Amino acid sequence: MYAEHYGLTGRPFQLSPDPRFFFDSRGHRKAVAYLTFGLNEREGFIVITGDVGTGKTTLVGHLMDRIDRNQFVSARIVTTQLDADNALRMVASAFGLAIQAKDKASLLRDIEAFLAATQEGGRHALLVVDEAQNLSPAALEELRMLSNFQASGKPLVQIFLLGQPQFRALMGRPEMEQLRQRVIASCHLEPLEEDETRAYIEHRLRHVGWRGDPSFTPAAFALIHAHSGGVPRRINTLCGRLLLYGFLEEKHAFDEATVLDVVNELAEEGTQHSSLATASAPAAVAVALDGGEGPLPESYVGVLAALDERVATLVAEPVRR
Repeated sequence: MYAEHYGLTGRPFQLSPDPRFFFDSRGHRKAVAYLTFGLNEREGFIVITGDVGTGKTTLVGHLMDRIDRNQFVSARIVTTQLDADNALRMVASAFGLAIQAKDKASLLRDIEAFLAATQEGGRHALLVVDEAQNLSPAALEELRMLSNFQASGKPLVQIFLLGQPQFRALMGRPEMEQLRQRVIASCHLEPLEEDETRAYIEHRLRHVGWRGDPSFTPAAFALIHAHSGGVPRRINTLCGRLLLYGFLEEKHAFDEATVLDVVNELAEEGTQHSSLATASAPAAVAVALDGGEGPLPESYVGVLAALDERVATLVAEPVRR
């Protein structure tokens, strides 16, 4: 409905991950550099963590769109509470192997044979494990054992582990020491800064043909950032509802009052938590614009760490064929 109203070719703020909308923020650029570095090394584990909705899946999807399919065979699994044996079954299934009535030893043989055949065919196997915080230590140990498979001194598989912040605590356990030694790069995705939030919104709108309708005031952008904490999925939820609200109210310009109306609607519905929803409009706007004392998320004042010198050189480079 609102797409036609604003002359857009699609919905810019859908909640499902879509690599076409990948936004190259400072933090995401750093993560892509780490992943690219890992693909070039073709060994070990790459760990990417971040809070819910920070774009981990979209980031990896973007990278998968860039790699040469003639050089890589990739598989992706999304984990639940898996034990060690079921984790192996998920891996085998993701690579297209039969798993019915197979014991653990048979699964391992089949996986190793598949990985060896892939390498002999001139391609490299890549396994992406999403929601890795749900894995048990035993399941992680099975993944580590897969990294032991080699042929002619070369690893047969490389593994990307994507997880929420609690995965870092899991990796810090003493029994994870051997796995930690296999991690060649690790990166934590932070929420977007205020300037990046505005750029992110405009980026997604331009992707569907936005030409300035609807318009946003600087105060509107600031309040969107303050409410969402710079988390992309929260930004999408708020902005998607904002466009729907604008369509219903026949608005073509969004200011801070309009944003606050939508913030309050979402809070009343329980769709999103909002520390701003209980404040009066003037007080909330003052928090967003003046940076004074108020219920802003900690990420509002966060600053991304400088890029590692070794990895930063890969940011602008394509994946080596």
